[in-house]
Amino acid sequence: MNNAQLNELKQRYVASGAASPSPQFAERAENSVIWDADGNRLIDFAGGIGVLNLGHRHPKVVEAVKAQLDKLMHTCQTVMAYAPFVQLAEKLCHLTPVKGDAKAMLVNTGAEALENAVKIARAATGRSGIVCFDGSFHGRTIMTLAMTGKVLPYKNDFGPMPGDVFRAPFPVPYHGISEEDSLNALKTVFKTDIAPHRTAAIVIEPVQGEGGFYSASPAYMQALRALCDEHGILLIADEVQSGFGRTGKMFALEHSGIKADIVTMAKSLADGMPLSAVVGTAEVMDASGPNSLGGTYSGNPLSCAAALAVIDVIKEEDILARSNALGDKLVARFNDWQQRFENVDNVRSLGCMTAFELVADKASRQPNPELAAALCKKAKEKGLILLSCGFWGNTIRFLMPVTIEDEVLEEGLEIIEQSLVELTGAKAGATATA
Repeated sequence: MNNAQLNELKQRYVASGAASPSPQFAERAENSVIWDADGNRLIDFAGGIGVLNLGHRHPKVVEAVKAQLDKLMHTCQTVMAYAPFVQLAEKLCHLTPVKGDAKAMLVNTGAEALENAVKIARAATGRSGIVCFDGSFHGRTIMTLAMTGKVLPYKNDFGPMPGDVFRAPFPVPYHGISEEDSLNALKTVFKTDIAPHRTAAIVIEPVQGEGGFYSASPAYMQALRALCDEHGILLIADEVQSGFGRTGKMFALEHSGIKADIVTMAKSLADGMPLSAVVGTAEVMDASGPNSLGGTYSGNPLSCAAALAVIDVIKEEDILARSNALGDKLVARFNDWQQRFENVDNVRSLGCMTAFELVADKASRQPNPELAAALCKKAKEKGLILLSCGFWGNTIRFLMPVTIEDEVLEEGLEIIEQSLVELTGAKAGATATA
């Protein structure tokens, strides 16, 4: 079936709230390129929203899934366990920066991981309060929507949210929120909304994903760790989008030198297969009773096999070094654009988790979400999948595979540059002050 025929089916049978706005349908993919149902080629700078750090259909991941498929597809691990589940749990416990000896549980999605992290934190502390941050994104279930710090499009239509969830501003100095401001706001939350002795956990993305690729500095994360320790609060690091090599380390938290009590992960954990995990301090993870955690498909054998292969590939192909090298290339190009285009500003990067903002002008720093939407649209017309994000919707984020070929990377960057020229009226090669 071609794109037009598939679109007819989509319009008729797929709920509008769940339907992709794109009229194109993916037919096949290889590393950093997708071909649609009409045979059109698109460069992929989205990576399934951060799921494909190793690219589409990495050969070793595909091989591992096929081999597992010949053995076992499903038993429900709570009915009868299987080797890949416990083997993966072992590897994750050794890799994840949590305090003390670790234990893990496996589920299916990032939202499930966060839901379970909250359950575990409440069981371990006997407290109910959860503190999150403005601009955060933790999932689309009702509890994780309550934790998510942006109304549209995620929360608007879904009624009252669960209680005992509170929020503080995330430190974004570019937009006037210093680290001191954020920490003081947290202390205010403890005065006005919930006392520390009723707070189970503070949940933070070390690098915000949907919120705009803003990083919490090592100093800020260290201050947060100290604040949690002072009050017996658990620190939960949400690494769903930032984990598995995207920031140049296995987990973004490692840049800060601290350890969390619980870390959640998903997305590139299994390079396209549905899988997530909660890894935490053993006594914390064991706080709830028998059969209190899990799910029918949790830690599916095929997904576990994929994740075990991902961990091997990250080491064998030196993905962390490749992530840092890719980040350096991107930052160099973006800094050039920042000099040339009056609307490009605030280039930022941690490894290859890179972004820049589109603004009305550098003096005002006024977010320009209309230009961001136009850039993504024009890039798509030219054969590039590109994503915007952010509290104001004006950030352009980059989630291409770490394994992207140099020539494909350059092709995609040229599309963005040409699109910026066409949209802003700037001359190719001219500086912003020219």
